[in-house]
Amino acid sequence: MLEFMSSGIRSGLRGKSFQAVLVLGVLMIAIAYLSGFFSPRQPQTVALDVGFSGVRFSLILMNLFWVQDLVAREIDRRVILFSLAYPVSRTAFLTGRFLAMLVLSLLATVLLGFLLLLAVLLAGSGYQQEFAVDLGLPFWATVAGLALDAAVVGAFSICVASLSTVSVLPLALGASFAVAGKALGATLDYFARGADGDQQLLGIYQPVIELIRWVVPDLSRLDWREWAMYGLPPGCETIFWSAIMAWSYIALLLVCASLLFARREFS
Repeated sequence: MLEFMSSGIRSGLRGKSFQAVLVLGVLMIAIAYLSGFFSPRQPQTVALDVGFSGVRFSLILMNLFWVQDLVAREIDRRVILFSLAYPVSRTAFLTGRFLAMLVLSLLATVLLGFLLLLAVLLAGSGYQQEFAVDLGLPFWATVAGLALDAAVVGAFSICVASLSTVSVLPLALGASFAVAGKALGATLDYFARGADGDQQLLGIYQPVIELIRWVVPDLSRLDWREWAMYGLPPGCETIFWSAIMAWSYIALLLVCASLLFARREFS
């Protein structure tokens, strides 16, 4: 398993897709810095908000491309047959690749986090906001939550790759899963408030949304940016149970991926 992880880390760092997305992430941090100039009263808050969105987008895209390169593409090109020729289980292969993705994601998270921190500090140079942003623990807790969000999406993509015969499917379904998981919380809140009194809408879609919530995790619970931006902490209990939800979902997805992959035949 450790050999699969180390080889995955080396392949991930050398991959052109990772380098391209990393450049994209740096550009999005630059956009976050420039966006601060559109708000003369709250430049750091605006830069931080845009930057957090850029970090999430970049981390999710990186994780999807890593799964594409380290799992889906190896299956598609039958390179995986050489890996499975060793006396190791298929579960060890998937676990090693997932751990490699986590290590790579951690490195990218730290790099993008420091770049965003620098961009926010530069965006507010020479101006004292009425409500200052908190770039200490709240900032890094938010960045960690975004990284955990991306890890859930990566685990889902690995689960899809374990049974898919189309190499691009994990990338496409993983991106759709990321969008659905992020939008689920806002959708549930909208229906909980009565959908602006639209009873027909409630009657048609609320049962579907209630069913989806048991399948798709609410990834918006891992977004704690209001803590760093406005000093509104989500609470230790909220952070704890959100993290438990994420790691439990990751474990469930990896178990499902292992079971599906163990029964898969390669011709």
